[in-house]
Amino acid sequence: MSKFQNLPRFPDIFSLVRLSAFLAVLSVCIGSACALFLWLLERATSLRIDHPALLYGLPLAGVAVGLCYFWFGRDVEAGANLIVDEIHEPGAGVQLRMAPFVLIATVVSHLFGASVGREGTAIQVGGSLASATARLFGLRAPETCVLLTCGIAAGFGAVFGTPIAGAVFALEVLTLGRLDYRFLLPAAMSSIIADWACRAWGIHHASYPLVFQGTLNSDGSVSHVDIMLVMRVAIAAVAFGLLSRIFAESVHRLAAFMKKLCKTPWLRPAIGGILTILLVMIVGNRDYLGLGVLPSEPGGASIVSFFGPTIYPWSWFWKLVFTVTVLATGFKGGEVTPLFFLGAASGNILAFLLHVPVDLLAAVGFVSVFAGAANTPLACTLMGVELFGAGDIVYFATGCFVAYACSGHTGIYLSQRIATPKNASSNRVCGMTLREARLSQIPDGPGSR
Repeated sequence: MSKFQNLPRFPDIFSLVRLSAFLAVLSVCIGSACALFLWLLERATSLRIDHPALLYGLPLAGVAVGLCYFWFGRDVEAGANLIVDEIHEPGAGVQLRMAPFVLIATVVSHLFGASVGREGTAIQVGGSLASATARLFGLRAPETCVLLTCGIAAGFGAVFGTPIAGAVFALEVLTLGRLDYRFLLPAAMSSIIADWACRAWGIHHASYPLVFQGTLNSDGSVSHVDIMLVMRVAIAAVAFGLLSRIFAESVHRLAAFMKKLCKTPWLRPAIGGILTILLVMIVGNRDYLGLGVLPSEPGGASIVSFFGPTIYPWSWFWKLVFTVTVLATGFKGGEVTPLFFLGAASGNILAFLLHVPVDLLAAVGFVSVFAGAANTPLACTLMGVELFGAGDIVYFATGCFVAYACSGHTGIYLSQRIATPKNASSNRVCGMTLREARLSQIPDGPGSR
């Protein structure tokens, strides 16, 4: 029997009516928590830039956070994967303390310069608040699954300002190759309300300078589908998919190595902090610390910079090294914004090689590398529309779906279930989690993450 037949049944219409009230209040709370989180991140980033010496406290900050998780938070350390597991197989629930733990840990990581993201925090805040709501009101397993899914949608939609992508992401991230549309309406409702609540607190999301909105024809009309351009984007998307796979596998394999190298979990972040300081010395700048959305100094590498005419040939590589180092050693935050950086940076250099408009390929890379790493091509296509406009949707879809096809059965969320394998030769992994699929393919599987 397929594992998917064991999923809780969707609640009936009367339960949905009752859930609507819970969802509205819950979504406002999640959106407000994300607003606080984004405000704290902005303050922490400003402090780090104004006080460069904070970087040298990164090893100690990592140990402090590691100790807190070791003493008080071992049952929530699995993060977003724990929430996905709980949706598939309801059990003890997700503890409320996950929210403050990950929020504080992520802000501390950014304050001292760790190259981590923010989506992991938003998803965990949403999931833990949803689980606490379900316990408070004594909701049944099917209703709890709805709330957890909506918590993911609300957190993702609010933290990036992409509510439609957030709703679809919450469905897509659960099972590779299959969408359960039963959860779509409540997930969309939660994501939209959470995004509204976050913006109501005065939070503004970054805007990206994508000018390209189609090819100008000889008669003065604009064409949004240029076949030659689509083919070049598809070629670049193969690279985006491979980069997604390299990123995910690098994090998992280095994490497994670090666990063998250092048996004490709260000491591993110290290794990551020391390595980050050494990497800054090697590179000679601080462009690859923190989120990297905006440059820390004029002319520096950043996501926004990659949309301009300047070529940054090795920025994708250095961001990969910085991010894998801290994630594999236990720093908290997330992978998505670093993946945006990797995608935009690789799009920047590939645009030069393939003779594609730089801003277009930076935008396509932005969403495509994430699509391959999270196995969420539809959500990422919609994210491209919400962030950059609908004029280039064909290029976003091409990039996301090709990258998804090329990224293999791996990803940043190892609790994701494989419903439809990416190729016929991989039917044996159907029904497995990505973690189980990886272990079945790696000779030293039991020692892997």
